[in-house]
Amino acid sequence: MAVMKVIEVLANSDKSWEDATQKAVKQASKSVKNIKSAFVQSQSVVVKDDDVTEFRVNLKITFEVN
Repeated sequence: MAVMKVIEVLANSDKSWEDATQKAVKQASKSVKNIKSAFVQSQSVVVKDDDVTEFRVNLKITFEVN
């Protein structure tokens, strides 16, 4: 039987939500091993002078506990 754990991670990017998601998983994988999935719980943007300047994601990352 596998035991799974979920952590919440926030990340941002000036390119896209996809880039923010990639950055979150890559950074989390430095300290968390056996990542199995990531669920994008929410997305938001920062707007400045009528332009989107930053993409933000809130992820739930699931990993297997050994």
